[in-house]
Amino acid sequence: MLAALASLTVAGCDSSDEADGASSPKRQTSDSPSARPSPAQSSAKPSVSAADGRDVGACADGNCEIAVSEPTTLRFKGPAGPATLSVTEVGPNKVEYTVKSGTGHSRGGASGPGQGCITVLRSNGSGNSCGGLGDATRPSPQPDAVVIQAATGEDGTAILQLVQPTK
Repeated sequence: MLAALASLTVAGCDSSDEADGASSPKRQTSDSPSARPSPAQSSAKPSVSAADGRDVGACADGNCEIAVSEPTTLRFKGPAGPATLSVTEVGPNKVEYTVKSGTGHSRGGASGPGQGCITVLRSNGSGNSCGGLGDATRPSPQPDAVVIQAATGEDGTAILQLVQPTK
């Protein structure tokens, strides 16, 4: 899994981990109408299938696969206690999100067909890798971590997968 993470091309990732004091520049946002999702985008139903459908509650234990087509917040059990994954933007071949756990946070974003990000959340920090996901198979669990994969979709639906070792 680590080799796969290292081989991904970094594209559109913005990550920071406040817990260790490291920070990267903030992404600029626009309030122009073209930057906001249209009502048709935000109310669209996912057309791709995910093991847990659109049930954000399925992610509470840190293991799920859901489809999202609008900004969504998931609460789940992280390695250091409660954590949240907030999808801040989703559209055709685009996904952006923020993960918060304790005092740390990480951001990821990708755009383009077959693109996505993987975030590995640990009790002492997190790391992101964004780029081509290939067939976007379910990520492998890692000890004492939650692995989050967000993959873009052509129709404006992103697939989110959270994986952690079973105990």
